[in-house]
Order: sequence, then structure tokens, then C-alpha cells
Amino acid sequence: MNISRKPLLIIAGPTAVGKTDASILLAQELNGEIVSADSMQVYHGMDIGSAKSTLEQRTAVRHHLIDVVEPDQPYSVGDYLRQARQALDEIVRSKKFPLVVGGTGLYIRALTRGLFQGPPADPQLREEFMQEEASKGPGFLHATLRNLDPEAAVKIHEHDLRRIVRALEVYHLKNRKLSEFHEEHALQNKPYEFTLVFLCRARSDLYARIEERIDRMIASGLENEVRTLLGRGFSPDLVSMQGLGYRHFAGYIQGALSRNEAEALLKRDTKRFAKRQFTWFRREPDAIWIDITGISDAREILQHIKKHPAVKKYIEI
Repeated sequence: MNISRKPLLIIAGPTAVGKTDASILLAQELNGEIVSADSMQVYHGMDIGSAKSTLEQRTAVRHHLIDVVEPDQPYSVGDYLRQARQALDEIVRSKKFPLVVGGTGLYIRALTRGLFQGPPADPQLREEFMQEEASKGPGFLHATLRNLDPEAAVKIHEHDLRRIVRALEVYHLKNRKLSEFHEEHALQNKPYEFTLVFLCRARSDLYARIEERIDRMIASGLENEVRTLLGRGFSPDLVSMQGLGYRHFAGYIQGALSRNEAEALLKRDTKRFAKRQFTWFRREPDAIWIDITGISDAREILQHIKKHPAVKKYIEI
């Protein structure tokens, strides 16, 4: 059975938009299983801050790619792509409907377009780039990338040194823009017949939901979750511990922030993160935007999604 000829529905959207509950209802209706596309939900023990589906929800609908690795284990987009493809194959073989749900744009892009491997890493060149950033000041490498490959620069956050260095590395090793390689690769690698739905809300509506969600996370024990992780020896410098909520409460626990500062910064940074998610998906040419502003009930959200012609075909399969 060739999964590339099977339908794949992706429900994406910014944090707190309302993806999870509506997607679980949709998966039940379609006799489906959910493949998570969330870069934080892969970690064991990071449940509250990553807003994982509840155990009850995961019992009602089988979820894949949640609790895959420990917080101190490396996990790349390549790992995600390999495991997600395996999960999708398994779902199709079991004659269930595959539904991808999440807000990590890089994971979704890899799944829908494949993953550009590029030339092998050059440690010496990378070290030279990092020395330049250190000697010439924060932002130097991103400014360099803007001059060399503005299309890549606009997609990479100015503080994401790892991806900035990789883009510069590709340019110097191949004398071609990373964005050009990605464009060519995207044309050749569309392994699934997919529909990508991006749920959105007006900013005021979404920001209110973000604040409410964070208040619930804190009330549910986010601080204790972070204390437990630190107590198990997980360094606050780990990639996983730099996630929203985890770095903020680690800062509070270690005395760098007051409790009020940690909560305020978490709300601010989560809103900024949601804004970056909007920016990312605006650049996805296949994304279908569905506005659910003012709708809070999961069943109402589901009905709104199902009304769109691009989604109706899945309901009728």
C-alpha cells in the first residue's frame, strides 16, 4: 500500500487556538489516529508546559509521537520525519484515517515536502561563523544572511544561531542560497496527498486564550513539573528546558526571576511565539486558513472546520 497516494489531513494553528479538542472529535468521527506535530510534546515528563492531550483523550484516540524521548536526549526534525512516516504507514495499514495535529511548522514542512539534507557539516567553518558573531556582536550573522539569502533570513529568527549558521554554511560550501535548494527540493518531494488547515483567530481573541491557558497551566502545577525535572538532574540549558514555561519557571526556581516576572514573561513570550507561528504559516503556499474567532466550543470549531470544501472530501471518504 503506497501511503503517498493516501489522503492526509493536517490541522495546524498557533498555540491555544483550539486545535486539540476539535481534532480529537474529528479523529473519532473519521475513525482516525493522531500524529502529533509538536516539538515539545516528544519529551517525557514535560506534560503541563507542552499542553499535551490528557490521558483520557489519548485513550479515546490513539496518539503518536508523544513521549518519544527523555528531556536530555537529542531529537531532530530528521528523527521526527522518520518516525512520523512510520506512524502514518502504521495508521494506514490498520485502515485508520491519519490526522496530523500541531503547530511546529518545521515538522509539518518536512512531512509535506520532505527534508533537504544539504552538504555535510563543516565544524571549522561553523566555528569561524560563531567567532564572528562573538567578535562583531549579536545579530551580525543574521544581517550577513539577509544580504546573501534574504528569503532564508526572513524565515529564520534572528536569535536562532543554529539555523543561521547552517544557512551560511550551505551558501559558502555550495555557492548557492539555501532557499534555492529548499525550493527545488519542495518541487520534487511532496510525499503525501495532503490538505493543510491552519486555524486562526483575531489577535485579541487568541491572546486572551493564551493568558487563560497559562493560568490553567500554573494552577495545574507547572512550577512543580519544572522543579521535578530540575530535581531529576535535567539542566536548564537543555534544548527541551528552553521551551516556553520551562525556562521561565526554571529562572524563578533558581532565583533569577520573581514569580510575577516569570508569569508575565511567559505570557509575553507565548504571545510572541504565536505571532511567529502566524508568520511561518503565511509562507506556506498550501495552507488553508480557517478563522474561528469567537468560537470556544470544540464541537462548534469542528463544525466550522468541516464546512470548508477542502475538508468536506475527507468526511465523505
